[in-house]
Amino acid sequence: MSNKTQTVLITGASSGMGLDIARGFLDIGSNVVLNSSNSDKLSAATKTLGSANRIALVPGDIGNKETGEKIVRTAVERFGSADVLVNNAGIFGLKPFLENSEEDIDRYIGINLKGTYFVTQAAVRQMKRQSGGSIVNIGTVLIMHSRTGLPASAALITKGGIHALTTSLASELATDNIRVNAVAPGVIRTPIYGEADIESIGGVALMNRVGEVKETTEAVIHLATAGFTTGVILPVDGGYVHGRA
Repeated sequence: MSNKTQTVLITGASSGMGLDIARGFLDIGSNVVLNSSNSDKLSAATKTLGSANRIALVPGDIGNKETGEKIVRTAVERFGSADVLVNNAGIFGLKPFLENSEEDIDRYIGINLKGTYFVTQAAVRQMKRQSGGSIVNIGTVLIMHSRTGLPASAALITKGGIHALTTSLASELATDNIRVNAVAPGVIRTPIYGEADIESIGGVALMNRVGEVKETTEAVIHLATAGFTTGVILPVDGGYVHGRA
């Protein structure tokens, strides 16, 4: 990243990984534009971050193309640039393949894939005007290694699309000085797991524990700032992919 103050756009930033990613970028001096579909939750969560003068909020569903455009417009109007995009927003759930309805598929495509695609389009238009930028997508290690007992085909076909978008755009946008990478988390302690016994799930990793959100934040910031790195899908999984039998 350059010496100027960077502006980082983060979707799905009201809790879990997204909120901690915001904390991480604020800690290194960045401005942040935070998005969530739940405006009340977004406002409440970001009060815990402090640094109000370096935070802008854009509530809205990224499944609506206009939301992505508003996120970028807000970044430019408030802070003068849109330097880093973190596509964190997404949904995940378990349901056997034969039980998924057309509505289920449409919902996953609308948020995970269409939403990410059009937020990225809006950001890339601005990054080209600025002669460069960085995009970090959030995928999942389950694309690399699925697991018996986790029937998530509807979610994973769209997360797989995020991985494909990462490598495709890394090639397409390299000459525009726009780098595109992804973090593929394993089991991370976030609200997405609800009341599940997450500690027992952590045993699937070589490191035999659950990951913490600060560890995905470290990976996102690394990829956002590593100037000679593009097209990488980085597992943050405690060795799940490497060590799985």
